[in-house]
Amino acid sequence: MRLVPSIDLAGGRSRLVFWPGASSGTGAPTDRPERIAAAFVALGAPMIHLVDLDGARAGVPVNTAAIAAVARDIAVPLQLAGGVDGPRQIELAFAAGATRVVVPVWIAAESLDGLRECLRVAGDWLSVGLDARDEQLAAYPWPGAAPSLAELAGTLADVGVRRLVVSHWTAADLPRLAAIKARHDISLELAGGVSEPAQVEAAAAAGIDTLIVGEALLSGAIEYPGKVMVNG
Repeated sequence: MRLVPSIDLAGGRSRLVFWPGASSGTGAPTDRPERIAAAFVALGAPMIHLVDLDGARAGVPVNTAAIAAVARDIAVPLQLAGGVDGPRQIELAFAAGATRVVVPVWIAAESLDGLRECLRVAGDWLSVGLDARDEQLAAYPWPGAAPSLAELAGTLADVGVRRLVVSHWTAADLPRLAAIKARHDISLELAGGVSEPAQVEAAAAAGIDTLIVGEALLSGAIEYPGKVMVNG
């Protein structure tokens, strides 16, 4: 399982300060996303996940200068979520330096044709962001009955989506997530929800491909790279 650091961008900076030497009184804190990303890549991070918080509100990538700065300083894939709300936004994300994008699930809820347009631009480097909570999925404007997470994953796989980023998951969701991965030719990335090493170990045991972790890594609650990480 890959352990991927996540950095939230707001106003061109990281929302959280990273201070890897805080416990020992060494090092220096930074909120520069490119420095944080470079530090994790030096430790072996196989990818960096960026969340454009301002972009999520605007519906278009906003922190493009920060994204570009990260892209210049690392030589691993750079995945962007937040503000990637359609084909034009995907093109802007790629122009800024992202190499992978996460589009919101409401695009699929509104129109599978809209999702196909996103796939046309991004291809296999597109992920769809899903909420593990069925009641949250039901809140979107589906043309018919709201699908369950498993049903939606099947529909997305049939359309051509090969990557899912699942948020708001708990340990109780791992069996059904593992079943989705086993049934479909699709990669699962779990985002958020991690505050201690035991959760990392549980996700690895369930066969999850990628675990995206932000605050727990930046705060030092979980040490990077961690004992369960394997390159892949």
